[in-house]
Amino acid sequence: MTDAAKTSATPRGQQSRSPEFRLAMGALAGVKADLFRDAFAYRPMPAMRTDGTLTRHIPERIRGYAAWTPHAVIAAVAFLTFLLGYAVDGVGLDFVITGFVPTAAVLMTLARPVGAWWLSLLSTPFTGALSSEWDGWPWSPAAFLAHLTVMTVVTLRTRPRTAGWMWIGTGLYGVFAEVFLGSRYSTDTPQMLFFSALALLAASLVHIRREAQREVSVQRTVTAIERDKRTLLEERTTIARELHDVVAHHMSVVAIQAEAAPYRVENPPPELEQAFVTIRENAVSALTELRRVLGVVRAEDYEAPDAPQPTLADLDRLIANVGETGLTVEKVVTGAVRELPQGVELSAYRIVQEALSNTLRHAPGATARVEVGYVLGGLGLRILNGPATGLVKPSPGAGHGITGMRERVTMLNGEMTAEETGDGGYEVTVFLPVASASEPTGGKE
Repeated sequence: MTDAAKTSATPRGQQSRSPEFRLAMGALAGVKADLFRDAFAYRPMPAMRTDGTLTRHIPERIRGYAAWTPHAVIAAVAFLTFLLGYAVDGVGLDFVITGFVPTAAVLMTLARPVGAWWLSLLSTPFTGALSSEWDGWPWSPAAFLAHLTVMTVVTLRTRPRTAGWMWIGTGLYGVFAEVFLGSRYSTDTPQMLFFSALALLAASLVHIRREAQREVSVQRTVTAIERDKRTLLEERTTIARELHDVVAHHMSVVAIQAEAAPYRVENPPPELEQAFVTIRENAVSALTELRRVLGVVRAEDYEAPDAPQPTLADLDRLIANVGETGLTVEKVVTGAVRELPQGVELSAYRIVQEALSNTLRHAPGATARVEVGYVLGGLGLRILNGPATGLVKPSPGAGHGITGMRERVTMLNGEMTAEETGDGGYEVTVFLPVASASEPTGGKE
């Protein structure tokens, strides 16, 4: 469509709207949204949070009462407004307007904040006219304090833009009162605009800082969740890479045995030879698919290990290496030592390795104990360390090692507990089930 066609297709009213007109309409829409729409809707003030920097130090038995501090402050200002109205006008029929109405406007901010501003503003001509003992116009002392308080509370409870509209509305009313409602009194509109500007500026800064802290808290929570998800995926990817070698070894053995089996039988039937050929082809195809899967989960800087994957037989070398860093480790083996499936031995070795690494990071100067129990139906592990005796440096990856352990245990349908001990140490207990030769192998569905 050409520019001329676009121009002709645009309504004539929209063509004449200038940027200034659209700006003015946007401003009017903002005023309508902030000061007119649901102005008297019921919006009770929530209790204050008590987990801040200062409130968290308050004793537990009175912390619940501290949550109502803002409500108490507003009630105290309302009482002060009432006393100020009484001090200026005394008790009389006029005091119902000059004293009770400003007090009600302050208390109204607890439930209907924007409506409280309208009540304070619209009652100002009456409170100013009936306050006989005061020469200020249009605000009497009680109305002056009430209006400042109302605008400050509304700003804290809404947003800074509302503060701007309230200040402009207050200034316009002050001009209107001077021009159309003028009297012999001296004006106090400049004082109201000056002090309200300071109060609203401070309230807006507090509101902006509070919103920024809330946004940072939300972002930190989201970041922590995403970091935990990323850590979990990285651990699963690492486990998949390590188990690739185990599965590939078994599939290679199947393929070799299937290829060599026909030569071990004299004059095997054609059906048997064809069955072994099919087994070998399926094993080779599975190996090919495994390599493709590994290529998907492999990082760009990943290098395949040259040495075979470690087993429980390598624990002594692991403990010796850890001992060179200053960690004293005691190893205890119970039960009849036997060969376990390679995946179980690899996972058990990695769990012990990660537990000892956590001891080095989080419990410097402590001693550790590694217990390996060969029991009927599985393998038991218990890695225990004492309390730290050296300086514990902060670790940004705290808890990620536990995640990797749990993933390995879950993969093997095992059980795991990781908790602090009574003396300030840490204990990791794992059981990895191992099906006997007579039991069918299976997992959770």
